[in-house]
Amino acid sequence: MKKTIIALDGHSSCGKSTTAKQVAKKLGYAFIDTGAMYRAVSLYFHDNHITLTNPKEVEKALSEVHITFHFNEHRGASDVYLNGLNVEEEIRKMYISQMVSEVSAITVVRKAMVAQQQKMAKHRGVVMDGRDIGTKVFPDAEVKVFMTADPTIRAERRQQELLAKGEMIDLDIILENLKKRDIIDSTREEGPLSQAEDAVLMDTSFMTIDEQVDFVIQLHDSVLARL
Repeated sequence: MKKTIIALDGHSSCGKSTTAKQVAKKLGYAFIDTGAMYRAVSLYFHDNHITLTNPKEVEKALSEVHITFHFNEHRGASDVYLNGLNVEEEIRKMYISQMVSEVSAITVVRKAMVAQQQKMAKHRGVVMDGRDIGTKVFPDAEVKVFMTADPTIRAERRQQELLAKGEMIDLDIILENLKKRDIIDSTREEGPLSQAEDAVLMDTSFMTIDEQVDFVIQLHDSVLARL
């Protein structure tokens, strides 16, 4: 059986990671959460007071960042480890969300993470979600989907995620954060967020997760049938 690379790109809080995890599970593929990698780097920079505008400082910090994924049986998904410590919960907090797009826009950071991502998927059979998977990381991915959704709906989803983790954040603050991240993600010099020419658009505003998963799997199956 041939294996493919499934690239799910798009805006934050469109359901990319949740969809990617379930698609990977159903297909028996590996799931690589690229957004979590950038969040882990952001956490390290935050905790070590790295000046983002100082290239030498950033490069030195990157040499000290080691990111791995380890399966968590209780969650049924992989947790992110930063230098041997489980940071899965910490990297999802709002203060990381507020800095991750700025960190992700740094060229040396993107180059370092892209190199790791390409290495992780060298044998294919992976589902990878992010901002530039289908355009920069794996332009030869057989299956490409670009996900989007109404900004207010995205903000409401993000608020519910944070509430479930005990964080009460005003909807307007979350919406403003998402809009700011969209601008940074779409205008950065290295690996900007954009829809690949051969990517299929999926607006998830009024789709359930199951519908999103079915959409991707049907697309995967139709592509696989042509290989």
